[in-house]
Amino acid sequence: QVYLVESGGGLVQPGGSLNLSCTPSERVTPISKGWYRQAPGKPREMVVIISSNGKTDIAAAVKGRFTISRDNTKNTMYLQMNNLEPEDTAVYYCNYRMLGPARPFDLWGQGTQVTVSS
Repeated sequence: QVYLVESGGGLVQPGGSLNLSCTPSERVTPISKGWYRQAPGKPREMVVIISSNGKTDIAAAVKGRFTISRDNTKNTMYLQMNNLEPEDTAVYYCNYRMLGPARPFDLWGQGTQVTVSS
């Protein structure tokens, strides 16, 4: 069973930066990779997704501040978050969408807390 391991969350002041990372337990080839977040009392929402062809879809609320990247040599995906705002406070989850025998399925990281507060 493949699992995703996240790291990099924490407490940061408004305007600060954090870099999240996500590494699978073994090499896999997802249809897409991405980051989601869930704030208290709110549904999980997409932050940014990158497909296997390199096409990126990013939420308007973070565009220009967050960047997704990959290091294939380390088999790791990153989310660089700059100019963080209190509204970015949430649990962040990495996601791999995999092609299954019948339909696609999702792998999720364990979640990492990001808190933006002064």
